[in-house]
Amino acid sequence: MAEFRPVKLEKDIISVRLPVSLIHEIERKAAAANISRNEFINQCVLFALAHMSDSE
Repeated sequence: MAEFRPVKLEKDIISVRLPVSLIHEIERKAAAANISRNEFINQCVLFALAHMSDSE
């Protein structure tokens, strides 16, 4: 049986300028998923990167 081993991922702070309407949409969707806005954006970026072809 695999043992759970929590690890702290290294993260860095960046600043991103987004349209206000997009921020509101992100906040609504994050709240609906019961996660923070930061976690929602992280997951969106990871999803986008995982689904891009290497030529893009």
